[in-house]
Amino acid sequence: MLLLAFDTATPSVTVALHDGTAVVAEESAVDGRRHGEILAVFIDKVLRSAGAGREDLTAVAVGTGPGPYTGLRAGLVTARVLASALAIRIDGVCSLDVIAAAACAEAARTEAARTEDGGTDFLVATDARRREVYWARYCAAGQRTDGPQVSRPADLPRGLPVAGHAALVYPELSDRPLNPAFPAAGQLAAISAARLSRGEPAHPAVPLYLRRPDAREPGKPKRVTP
Repeated sequence: MLLLAFDTATPSVTVALHDGTAVVAEESAVDGRRHGEILAVFIDKVLRSAGAGREDLTAVAVGTGPGPYTGLRAGLVTARVLASALAIRIDGVCSLDVIAAAACAEAARTEAARTEDGGTDFLVATDARRREVYWARYCAAGQRTDGPQVSRPADLPRGLPVAGHAALVYPELSDRPLNPAFPAAGQLAAISAARLSRGEPAHPAVPLYLRRPDAREPGKPKRVTP
């Protein structure tokens, strides 16, 4: 297996290569204005780092958001083009699920955010702009129990730990912020590689926009009367 994974649903562009056992190369950068440009560079970089070419890829995994239209679209289109050109599997993974899996892994390592009953629910929230956040709720084991949704910060459940960049943008969301802030392609790759090894079918690589694009076609000119 040689699985290429990437996510462009947040200001972070992240790319990783997974050989079925472990991540063999990974690159990430936070730059919300150059998703397409950075993604292409990072794909070439991780392939060169592993001594591989695009023709060596056996699968592609991509973060499906939710996220702003322009950035998210860059990743989804790239994944679809690669999968089609190479005739390989394409697997979609909710970007909030990727953050949740990493948060659970860190909690297990540090024994943070644990209670006597073995854990607590938590939220993952990312910045949706327009003073809104994309969010979902998870049980202590990392399974999603609600969402994803887009809401105003004030409308999110209170009193729970929160992972994701929105916890930094809107500190009122929680007094217990969790890492990480952004999805990591290495974690995304691990999720998709595990699905593949279990013989599970690929999940649809369908973007979770949750709302209309910020850019819209202009309406008809207003009539001006004297």
